[in-house]
Amino acid sequence: MEIRKATPADLPALREVFAAAKAIMRADGNSRQWAGAYPDDAAVLRDIAGGWGHVLVEGGRIAGYFALIPSPEPTYSHIEGGAWLDDTLPYYVIHRIASVPDVHGVFAATILYATGICRNIRIDTHRDNKIMQHNLTRHGFSYCGIIYLANGDERLAYQRL
Repeated sequence: MEIRKATPADLPALREVFAAAKAIMRADGNSRQWAGAYPDDAAVLRDIAGGWGHVLVEGGRIAGYFALIPSPEPTYSHIEGGAWLDDTLPYYVIHRIASVPDVHGVFAATILYATGICRNIRIDTHRDNKIMQHNLTRHGFSYCGIIYLANGDERLAYQRL
């Protein structure tokens, strides 16, 4: 699986990836995460402009997406019901990870790529996203507590050192 920086030309394929990811979430009982148009073109274009957006290509087609963003993440400055494994070292955050259902290994490839850039990775997910929680635990992430997005929505926070 190839990982490369996303470009604006990838937007049509990424819309399909996000639609497929939402369908997977809905089928698994996660009906509230990524409501409406999110993640939309504007979010992806911000990722691309920052140099954070990445696509995973398998068999010549875009099979997944993630944003890998260097710290600090403002919503991670306060955590409830726990603590970060380490709150002194620089870290990277994975946001907007998504994949199509017929390509496997996207999450593992994303984590391998991210840990090649920084060994300290943080990620958050919706309480209803059981698939993501399973993948995080399976790939060595520890549950650290609850963070709140800028709009006040709760997210479960994880870290891997």
